[in-house]
Amino acid sequence: MIATQLRALTPARVGLGRTGVSQQTRDLLDFQRAHAQARDAVHARLDANALGAAIGEVFGGGVVRLHSAAADRATYLQRPDVGRMLDPESSSILAGMASGQSDGWDLSLIVADGLSALAVERHAVALLAELLARLDGWRVAPICVVEQGRVAIGDTIGEALRAHLTVVLIGERPGLSSPDSLGAYVTWGPQPGRTDAERNCISNIRAEGLTCAEAAGELATLLAEARMRRLTGVELKRERQLTKGNEPA
Repeated sequence: MIATQLRALTPARVGLGRTGVSQQTRDLLDFQRAHAQARDAVHARLDANALGAAIGEVFGGGVVRLHSAAADRATYLQRPDVGRMLDPESSSILAGMASGQSDGWDLSLIVADGLSALAVERHAVALLAELLARLDGWRVAPICVVEQGRVAIGDTIGEALRAHLTVVLIGERPGLSSPDSLGAYVTWGPQPGRTDAERNCISNIRAEGLTCAEAAGELATLLAEARMRRLTGVELKRERQLTKGNEPA
């Protein structure tokens, strides 16, 4: 009875039955299925053409396709460092874009496959649609779609475009119950060398977690506070907590 109630509250594998000293066949098969889905999500290739076209319809502005210095998926998985850098062609594209924009941008939005192209294909367009509707008055750079990208590639892109803020939407490492979880990383003053402590992250964006509408609302609030205070990361998180603590009951 207790196990049934717990399973109704979480997708985690709790209260599994036993047959003697072994797991029941159905639970073992379910675990193997989930593990296969996670592996598929990690190795799947992003359909950048279709994604770029869908984002363009939502954004109504330019969409730029870029690629990291990781030439293929195997290199990307084995060398996280090259996934944080752009290849020469992409660097040249950004240099050309920056030369035509003298005063930079308020915000650069970047979509990268990360460790789950499935998450990006399922949720990135819907999240962007919700977020862009909340960014009235913001000067948003052409949206970048990056293949074989890691979170920190947003620092290089943001610096090249002279953007004050970046948001990197990226497929998160799949779990055994979440092969399609999307993450959003916000960085003020992007430049190579920024640490994770200088970012804010909203994770578990998916139908079974944080919905796109909820995530967009949280992102819009976070972006407004980051622009006002000119920072992101642990300091912004601390200030937000202090502000909430001073609110009247």
